[in-house]
Amino acid sequence: MAKNDGQIVIKKYANRRLYNTGTSTYVTLDDLAVMVKKGEDFTVQDAKSGDDITHSVLTQIIFEQESKTGNTLLPISFLRQLISYYGDQMQMVVPSYLEHSMQAFTDQQVQMREQINKTFGDTPLGKNLQVPMALVEETVRRNTEMFQQAMKMFSPFANAAPPKETRKAEAKDIDELKEQLRALQTKLDNLG
Repeated sequence: MAKNDGQIVIKKYANRRLYNTGTSTYVTLDDLAVMVKKGEDFTVQDAKSGDDITHSVLTQIIFEQESKTGNTLLPISFLRQLISYYGDQMQMVVPSYLEHSMQAFTDQQVQMREQINKTFGDTPLGKNLQVPMALVEETVRRNTEMFQQAMKMFSPFANAAPPKETRKAEAKDIDELKEQLRALQTKLDNLG
């Protein structure tokens, strides 16, 4: 079966090889990254169980892209915020919000390209989209503000970051608890 509801099926085998059932060829994570960039829709299934493992494979592609190029799309502060939402009440809202934000960013990117082409036409400046970085930075700033405002709506008390002294005190408390745990473990080891 080459396609599943219009999607290409990639099978991942125990030896970590990926097989594209649409082209009947083995592929790499780089090949899948190219497929994503081309807009090709695919799912990745565990060859043995048939489980959908698309999410973990796409996450692996992001990890490899981040480590290969050195040009990270995901700043550390964003990763920390994202991790903090796991197990939080906001966990259910974040995926939907991120999906909508990325779609809005994509739409704005298309609009920016159209505007640049209208303004500069077929000139080198119009072809080089790195020149109007101020437009991109403004879009990122607006999207970040929208995200922060949305998070404040769901958690009105979370908008104020704890003071630096509070964070230091919390870190000190954690260190003290770790030391107490070590002392207890030592006592337990001595009893045994």
